[in-house]
Amino acid sequence: MSIPKIGKWLETPRGRYIAEWEQSKIEVMIADLFGYNALQLGYSECPFLAKSRIPLRRTVGEHEGVDVRCDLRELPFASACIDLVVMPHVLEFHENPHQILREVERVLIPEGQVLITGFNPISLWGLRRRFSPAARDFPEDGNYISVLRLRDWLQLLSFEVDRGNFGCYAPPCRQEAWLKRWRFMEAAGDRWWSFAGGVYVLRAIKKVRGLRLLLPKWNEEKASSKALGAATRKESEQRVQ
Repeated sequence: MSIPKIGKWLETPRGRYIAEWEQSKIEVMIADLFGYNALQLGYSECPFLAKSRIPLRRTVGEHEGVDVRCDLRELPFASACIDLVVMPHVLEFHENPHQILREVERVLIPEGQVLITGFNPISLWGLRRRFSPAARDFPEDGNYISVLRLRDWLQLLSFEVDRGNFGCYAPPCRQEAWLKRWRFMEAAGDRWWSFAGGVYVLRAIKKVRGLRLLLPKWNEEKASSKALGAATRKESEQRVQ
């Protein structure tokens, strides 16, 4: 994913239109999340973690302008140490999205969350990518991933998809005036054809199979004592009857 292309595109009406919608949805999703460490992979021009309550927040990417510069396929963090990861348009513009997801799963704590945004191939934006002669430009040059396909990838890594939203139903017009004229499609799209939004945001939770909470020993002894006492009382009542 090229930082110069994204930076330039975010200054266009289409870029602002997409970024504003994603910012609003992500802020709602992370408003009630707590923890110690949060990461944003890529797209550093938009600080999606700015309003997060998590104290330690870092942007990570393969280009300049981030807090931690690294290969996203080999994140320089210990396993199970991150509470939240936000991935805005990373998977569709990287040659190895599966490995990035595996790394995200590795660094997240059990019950940690990941938020992923992407362009929807089943939308007017997806059709533009397929048929437009300008498909070599950002963002049409990406390999768009459908929500169903992304769900499959996440489930294979033992993630549980918690919730998601589609948005940006207006055609991908280049002029701001035309985007404003198509604003009425936002409410209509949410009601009538929600699956056809230009972009989506998906939230998933890392699940660890076989994980169970271990109670302190004194709690287990107390529970055993209560159970024994109840059984003794029941036996006494039966004898009296």
